[in-house]
Amino acid sequence: MTQLADVIKEYEKDPKLKKEDIDGLRSWAEKQPHLPEISELQYILFLQSCYYSNEQAKSAIENYFTVRTLCKDMFSDENPKDPGIQMALDVGLVAFLPKLAPSGYKVIFMKLLDTNPDRYIYIDQCKMFDMIVNLAMNLQGTNEGLHIVFDFEGSSFAHLLKINPSISKKHLFYVQEALPVRLKDIHIINAPSWIDKALAIFKPFIKKELFDMINIHSSMESFYKIVPQEMLPKDFGGSAGSCNELREKNRTCLENNMEFFKEHAKQITDESKRIEKSTDFNKIFGLEGTFKKLEVD
Repeated sequence: MTQLADVIKEYEKDPKLKKEDIDGLRSWAEKQPHLPEISELQYILFLQSCYYSNEQAKSAIENYFTVRTLCKDMFSDENPKDPGIQMALDVGLVAFLPKLAPSGYKVIFMKLLDTNPDRYIYIDQCKMFDMIVNLAMNLQGTNEGLHIVFDFEGSSFAHLLKINPSISKKHLFYVQEALPVRLKDIHIINAPSWIDKALAIFKPFIKKELFDMINIHSSMESFYKIVPQEMLPKDFGGSAGSCNELREKNRTCLENNMEFFKEHAKQITDESKRIEKSTDFNKIFGLEGTFKKLEVD
């Protein structure tokens, strides 16, 4: 297994990250009997991604482990060698580009590598995205923020029809309210004529402030102001290696860290021990509010 990010170095690189704040977060979590054991690195990721707010970090921790426990269709059996994950890697690219954008943020670049819609399984793409992002966070440690880039070249309306709104709702709740990342904005290049229809599907599940940060680029020149061409994969005239090389790098990294995913799978909530008994599945996804409305000590 690859060495995870060094906790000591995380404190050293970020003076706003205080050991006493992490200890306070741990003390709170240890009083929540339903929560699993959480590593110091995970506490750091949650607190930093929530801009050092303990209350927001508590909410994110609750959401993260509870959603991963209840949504077994999306988060169980995260095995890099599973045939579904292997096909998801063949079909879609989810790659952290090697260099930082001028903003100082990391860039996740996403595109179809196999444009056959019959091979596009939406839930496996969501699962593969989560595996790559979670592993990267734990290997690389904290970062100042993320630009997400979607290249729609090769996508078709048939792909759009494969998207399950119920899965989208759960996955987008998880990405926005649980995943310990600072999601800064979303950039779309090579947008198809039906992009408005696609955004209409997702809009009810995306917070207004994030939806307002979706940028559809009509030209690559405007996009290069955010993500310079030199940063991009070789296929786009950049220096980041080809899309196929980035995919194989992902595959190797996932497979080399099987133990990480085995341990991660054990981090689930014990709902029989939850003190706040009124919480149920519907509340998580907005039918009766969200976990952010729970009162926590």
